[in-house]
Amino acid sequence: MSSKAFFNEIANQWDEMRTSYFSCQVREKAFELAHLEKGKIAADIGAGTGFITEGLLANNLNVIALDQSEEMLSSMQKKFSGYDNIEYKLGSYDQLPIEDSTVDYVFASMFLHHVEEPLVAIKEMARILRPGGKLIIADAEEHPFEFLKTEHYDAWLGFKKTELREWLLAANLNNVDVKDLDEKCIVPSKLTKEIADINILAGYGEK
Repeated sequence: MSSKAFFNEIANQWDEMRTSYFSCQVREKAFELAHLEKGKIAADIGAGTGFITEGLLANNLNVIALDQSEEMLSSMQKKFSGYDNIEYKLGSYDQLPIEDSTVDYVFASMFLHHVEEPLVAIKEMARILRPGGKLIIADAEEHPFEFLKTEHYDAWLGFKKTELREWLLAANLNNVDVKDLDEKCIVPSKLTKEIADINILAGYGEK
């Protein structure tokens, strides 16, 4: 099964699953790094069912929510049907259907470890940022839990801080910083007694 097929299959369960994996503090700490300003435009890449989008809407931002899963986007549209400041886009990480230099913030929360080419994804996210715009990535630190590749179709077992930093710099971003978010992602295996206990990193860069 592909990552896209996996997320299409679990879309109606994802909110409950996500809540058990990591807390809303992941979102709040990412927002603190961004210094959000209301009325600005933010892209939520790999939006899923809207974990990041929900917080952005609560902070009065205009949102472009992008995902490769039709079912995830359909779930989001139902959840946020009362909002008129959100645009939904179906697309892939390597060709974001968003014009150059059009958004003030890009968020990618627990998304990057699902893509085959993280540097390509980061360069695409940098491309759509306006000058002075900010990219915030929250994702897993490198870990040994192989079952996540077979049960969740993860492409990467997290990332080293050094490689995430190198990718942000390679995307020509400024003021790059990579640090611990001081949050955990806890995922139990469905097939074994193993429980993944993973640190979450925050990567930051400005256009």
